[in-house]
Amino acid sequence: MGKNGVWNRAAIRDKIRWLIVESGASGKSNQASVITRKIESTMFEHVPLTVHEAFSGIAGSISLACWIFLLVPQLIENYRQSSADGISITFLLVWMAGDITNLAGALWADLVPTVIALAIYFCFADAVLLSQCFYYNTLNARRERKRSIAAAENAVTDENAPLLAEQENLGLPGSRRRSSAASRRRTRSSAERSNSLTNILEEGQGSTAWLKNTLSVAIILIAGAAGWAIAWRAGAWKPTPVDVSDGGRHMPVGAEVLGYASAVCYLGARIPQIIKNHRERSCEGLSLLFFLLSLMGNLTYGAGILLHSVEKQYFLKNLPWLIGSLGTIFEDAVIFMQFHMYGEKTSAIE
Repeated sequence: MGKNGVWNRAAIRDKIRWLIVESGASGKSNQASVITRKIESTMFEHVPLTVHEAFSGIAGSISLACWIFLLVPQLIENYRQSSADGISITFLLVWMAGDITNLAGALWADLVPTVIALAIYFCFADAVLLSQCFYYNTLNARRERKRSIAAAENAVTDENAPLLAEQENLGLPGSRRRSSAASRRRTRSSAERSNSLTNILEEGQGSTAWLKNTLSVAIILIAGAAGWAIAWRAGAWKPTPVDVSDGGRHMPVGAEVLGYASAVCYLGARIPQIIKNHRERSCEGLSLLFFLLSLMGNLTYGAGILLHSVEKQYFLKNLPWLIGSLGTIFEDAVIFMQFHMYGEKTSAIE
């Protein structure tokens, strides 16, 4: 074992091979290798479940649940409004570039199949959300052009409307003035009642939205933890030792470069959305639950890595993914501040 009780596979492997060779398998390197792999496999199948390993597994499972359902709230929000004006297309394009480089890096590094499958799912979900956004943007642009043409045609027709209105008020002196004053009073009274009702409805909707979002996050947290417990009981999940040796397998340089490129994309993706929200002074059209799940997914993903081990080699190997996950938390916090500052006009899944 190495520091902090972490298994050093290389040291144990070398010790086993030395003992086999000394016991009479000298000159039979192939036989020694086979025996070594069998003994090593048996030893590491029974790695004890520590508290750190358990929390690491739970955090990883919760993170997986967050990522699986991440884009669903925004898809529903766009569908409800029949519009994707609230979300920045640049944000989605850079985000997808991060997922593509993440998938390429996972394939290059020959990571476990579950990681590769999840990366493929991310790219597919990105493509679905982008397709939906392009569809609504194109559809609404056509409708806007038709409305502009209709408005231009109606403007010509309405040029004679003021003359007709004046003729209707020629009956008694001051009739138009009294009518206008009464109309203004009625309009003002109606507007005040409408504003009061709108404020009451918005307050109720805001409370309902936060309740729904809180319940959704709680359900995903419970589902992630329960999923880990079931997988552990069924033997589908086992604690794995960390290979912290300097020798042996290393991540290819190209895969590591792609990992850092993915981290840069994830860090930069939210900037266009933050700028868009600031310019429009609004977060309308964005799903708050989308960013809540992103925050939870990044937090639990980083926690799962750090709880597994803090060994230097392991930490450096996972540094690109730590930067990409933990680094975006600050940007998510900025977007939460914008929701608070500009008012949450629509963010719940209703």
